[in-house]
Formats: sequence, structure tokens, C-alpha cells
Amino acid sequence: MSTLFSPLPLRGLTARNRLWVAPMCQYSAVDGVPQEWHHTHLAQFASGGAGVVIAEATAVSPEGRISPDDVGIWNDAQRDAWRPITAAVRARGALAGIQLAHAGRKASTWSPLTDRRGSVPPADGGWQTVAPSAIAYDGFDAPTALDEAGIDRVASDFAAAARRALDAGFEVLEIHAAHGYLLHEFLSPLSNHRTDAYGGSLENRSRLLLRIVREIRDAAPAAPLLVRFSATDWADGGLDVAEVATVAGWAAEAGADLFDISSGGLVAAQRIETFPGYQVGLAAEVRRATGAPVGAVGLITGAAQAEQILADGDADMILAGREWLRDPHFALRAASELGVELDYWPAQYLRARP
Repeated sequence: MSTLFSPLPLRGLTARNRLWVAPMCQYSAVDGVPQEWHHTHLAQFASGGAGVVIAEATAVSPEGRISPDDVGIWNDAQRDAWRPITAAVRARGALAGIQLAHAGRKASTWSPLTDRRGSVPPADGGWQTVAPSAIAYDGFDAPTALDEAGIDRVASDFAAAARRALDAGFEVLEIHAAHGYLLHEFLSPLSNHRTDAYGGSLENRSRLLLRIVREIRDAAPAAPLLVRFSATDWADGGLDVAEVATVAGWAAEAGADLFDISSGGLVAAQRIETFPGYQVGLAAEVRRATGAPVGAVGLITGAAQAEQILADGDADMILAGREWLRDPHFALRAASELGVELDYWPAQYLRARP
């Protein structure tokens, strides 16, 4: 029996397996509206056997985009453009997920698909960024520190985005609290120097995230809700995995169901030694501390590797990114390598099944 290809219950839903597509930015939207590229990009992974396909970091407000070319879900035109995409994913047997995001001080930057780097000037479509404190990410323009009214808007934007996401046909919601974006910026003492109720202690620094978890749970009571964390900043004085495990426990009490454990992204001076599965230990520690299901991600590229992570009890599902880009039929290939017979091979592709 394969754990990787066993179903995973998610509230009232069931993911057909535990090999999922992680959110991967495509920098190919127009005014936040997903395009034909996004339709093909996401639907192919469902055809390839993924259990859950999570759409890229999707901004909850215009100023929450990483770049001017990012997707959003802050208006009805964007919601409507997502509908045929989610329908295509669901029709192919996968659950359709979305990562709700606000880029904070790392917003208004040039897309990596261009040859320019750093912050986008207002004359070229850029905007003033916001953050918990007016501390710039290295090489980017300085953000404005959010006041209480701005924090209120961020929380309400996430809740409104969750409602639109459900209307657009998404079934699984993920809150992006990793990789140096806004909610991660609040969590880390390296980027949060506030002296009010949203700064200082770990409890205060997690206040906005927990508020958003509760507001999304109220807005979407039946939807499986993930939180993506960076479990360490890989920098002196930053977040560590014990703190993140504590916050994850609080988030579970607030209504989160699963945790997607990544790392880094907050500061340019991070020191990371990468190797296959280098973040699995972080996921395992959060799982042990909270008792909640977690996903492992990061240089997980093979079927046997993914199966072993689950068999060892280090995670409950596997999220992969680059391997899905290399092979949009990663799950079908992994099942064949593990000797698992699937009943959801596309009929059009059966002649290729080993």
C-alpha cells in the first residue's frame, strides 16, 4: 500500500492522493486577471494526477501583488476569470486550491520574467508598499508602516478574497504567511519593530495572522484552510521552528486545518544549505509539536523520496513545484514507479501507461 497515493480527508472533501502542486507564481496576469496561460498551466497538473492543485500567490488587494503582472482576486472580473480554470481542474479529478497573499514590503517589484530588478517606479505602474514597520527589504524601496486602519483593511481584504475564491470555484484555501511577504513580516522580529498590540511578543506578532484565520474561517466555514509558514528565517535573530510551531498551534485553535511548511525569504542575508528534502525536518517538527497535519516542500523530486517522507511520519502530504514544471504528469509517473494502479489515468493517455 502506498501512503502517497492514499486519499486524505479535508473537512467535507477528500484529496485523491497526497502529491499536490505547490503555488508557483507565473507573472502572466493582466490587471490581476488570470489568462489562458493560467488555464493550461493549472489544468495540466490535474490531468497529470495531482491530488490538489494550488494556484499561485493571488493578491487580496492591488497593493498586495508581488509585481504588476501578478494575479489577484480583489474584484469580480478576476473572480469570473478564475471560474473556467477551477472548473477545468475539478473536472480532471483534483481539488482546486488558491493561495491568498499580500506581498507587503516585497510588493511592487519587477517580474523575474523581465530583465529589470528592484522596485517598480510609480511612472511604470509601481505603488507605495506597506509593512508592519518602515524597514525596506534590501534593494527595494522603503514601505510605509501600516496603521490600525490599514491593518483592519488587510484583514477584511483576506476575508473578502476568501469569499470570492469560493464563488470562483476554489475548494481549498491557503493563507500565505511565508517567504518574506506581509504576514511573515509581521511574524518575524527582523521586520516587525512595532510597539503596539501587533509587535513585540510572539503573541502580538501573530495577532494579524490569527485574526485572518478566524475571519476566513467565518467567511468559509466548510473550506479546508491551510497556512503556509516559513519555519525559519535562516538568519540570526529571526523566526525559528519552535516559534512557528507555537504559532501553528494557535492557528489550529483559530480554525486552520493543515500547515504547509517552507522556509526563508524574509531577508537577503539568509544562510541556507539546500539538499534534497532540506525542509522536511522543519515540517516534522511542526507536526510533532501541534499534532496537526503538515505538508513538506522543497527539493522533493522523486516518488520513492516522497513515499519515504510520509512513511516516516514526517509529513501528511507532499507539495512540489519545479518537478511538476518538469513533468506535469508527475503523479502518474510516481504511481507507476511505486507500482500503484490508479483509476484516474486519463483515458486519452492509457496507451502510455506502463
